[in-house]
Amino acid sequence: MTQRYDADRPHEQFDRPRRHTRPRTKERPSYDDADDGWVVGIDRGRYTLLVGQDERVVTAMKSRPLGRKAVVVGDRVRVVGDTSGTPDTLARIVEVEDRTTLLRRTADDNDPIERVIVANADQMVVVAALADPPPRPRLIDRCLVAAFDAGMTPLVCLTKADIGDPAPLVASLLPLEVDVVVTERGGDLEMVRERLRGRTSVLVGHSGVGKSTLVNALVPEAELTTGVINEVSRRGRHTSTSTRVLALPFGGWIVDTPGIRSFGLAHVSVERLLAAFPDLADAAVDCPRGCQHTEADPECALDDAVAAGTLDAARVDSFRRLLASRDSAD
Repeated sequence: MTQRYDADRPHEQFDRPRRHTRPRTKERPSYDDADDGWVVGIDRGRYTLLVGQDERVVTAMKSRPLGRKAVVVGDRVRVVGDTSGTPDTLARIVEVEDRTTLLRRTADDNDPIERVIVANADQMVVVAALADPPPRPRLIDRCLVAAFDAGMTPLVCLTKADIGDPAPLVASLLPLEVDVVVTERGGDLEMVRERLRGRTSVLVGHSGVGKSTLVNALVPEAELTTGVINEVSRRGRHTSTSTRVLALPFGGWIVDTPGIRSFGLAHVSVERLLAAFPDLADAAVDCPRGCQHTEADPECALDDAVAAGTLDAARVDSFRRLLASRDSAD
């Protein structure tokens, strides 16, 4: 049958039939039968989970309804599909539970985009070498700022005490009331084990500080590659390439992360950092509006409290050192 041409409706003959799509609904599935899972590794869009009371290893993908919402190592999730853990099966992550902590950083201090390192860890272990490569106190401070911002307990682990003196760094951290453990090559790690036992700890540090060596000593089956120090820059090479969770044989978990070159803190405000120091926050209530609590701020109540003897001067100086660390990585 030939379609007639109508001069009054010249384009009608070219109209395509409309597709009949199913109407959208605002109702969402409840996933009442979903299993609880814990994200312990991510590799190219595939998530490794521990699922159920028996902590079976399950591979999953993120479901489309989650959209662009990030799923990160440490997330507690709800998962459906084949959660048997049988090889070559794939489940789906359909929900991400509320996070208790969230460790973040930016690429640099001018980058507004936050990068999540790990969720739901309760302790950050800042691993720093005392020599070979030399310590970077400002980077340690920046990691501490991130830990306080995330609501995590910080622990500083100083390695290679057999070739470096820990006393100056330990003294600089005392006013911040941060726990410090000191290790040496082939030495006893019982103090480290005691502070990791029963906790979920994320290890951070720049390359070459002995983080992989420490992990191998704590979890022998981890078999992480250890790196060497560049003879020119005196900095380490990356050995860990992805973030993953490892079970500690004496109880607890560690989250091993790749070595970092910098720790951007564009996301951390003065108020959030101050909140991690309740004694200073109480004194700062009397600060004038807009006070940034630095030495340059006139009439800062922290200075008044030091003069009155209600705050320790070394603690205020150390807090201000952390504030200053946000402006410089080294």
